[in-house]
Amino acid sequence: MAETNHADVKKLTFERAIEELETIVKRLEDGKVPLEESVAIYERGEALKRRCEELLRQAEARVDKITTDATGQPTGTEPLDVK
Repeated sequence: MAETNHADVKKLTFERAIEELETIVKRLEDGKVPLEESVAIYERGEALKRRCEELLRQAEARVDKITTDATGQPTGTEPLDVK
């Protein structure tokens, strides 16, 4: 079952993964989830977090900075310097 959940997470969009992660955080913060279920949803939350980080890294790799000349006219693009 954990493998199925992990495969399922890999198919999620960023928006869907972050939405589900927020729901998990709220449930855990509420403190009304039984221990076994808390552990299971925490593990799913970790997988969702990794998915969001992966998708953000992919998006950052595709973002380019637009370069301009002295007059402000676009001259091309260069990789965004992410530090």
